[in-house]
Amino acid sequence: MKLLLISNSTMPGEAYLDYPKNNIKEFLGDKPVKALFIPFAAVTFPFDEYESKVNERFQEIGHSVVGVHRFDDPVKAVQKAEAIVVGGGNTWQLVRMMHDQGLMKAIREKVLAGTPYIGWSAGSNVACPTLRTTNDMPIIDPGNFNTMNLVPFQINPHYLDANPEGHGGETREQRIEEFLEINPGTYVVGLREGTMLKLENKKIELIGSRQLRIFLKDNKPKELSAGDDCNFLLA
Repeated sequence: MKLLLISNSTMPGEAYLDYPKNNIKEFLGDKPVKALFIPFAAVTFPFDEYESKVNERFQEIGHSVVGVHRFDDPVKAVQKAEAIVVGGGNTWQLVRMMHDQGLMKAIREKVLAGTPYIGWSAGSNVACPTLRTTNDMPIIDPGNFNTMNLVPFQINPHYLDANPEGHGGETREQRIEEFLEINPGTYVVGLREGTMLKLENKKIELIGSRQLRIFLKDNKPKELSAGDDCNFLLA
């Protein structure tokens, strides 16, 4: 498998998908790739607009995308794809539409067979066993919580260490601790903004200047930096 799982699309003050674009270029290689784009996490703007926004950035690095919504048979489109790209937005909406169109199984099979997969935010969430560590509001019944199980751990994208000053709600860490109480034995990866995980040749590595925060029930959270061994997450 080849996976590039990105925390977030955009850093403050930067253009859309600007910070990870060179990592995406390196991941896909020098030969131009026309990737199949899954835009279903978009809720408040059209899929065509999302496709265009992503395509603009991909074309800067010698690649392109086409939205799966343009195909009469989305499963067949997945089966013929050179690469799969799943964008961020609302994970619940994304999961519902992927289930409704039969894409969970189709993409999983395609990626397990070696097709490169890139996701950010919600697109990283659906690479996990379930959507249950998303940050997104459950705006729609997803059908079921199961996602593609491409990695055996859960990701919490946009991970933050503390709440804003004056906010009395639970911290992100407390929410993750609640998940772990119900799901002992499952690793949760707090993937901070500006970072990504690359899985290739059965090895996983952190890319970015910020650390990962690794959670497991009854264990003190662990901080890992780029270059540290993360392969235990695949066990």
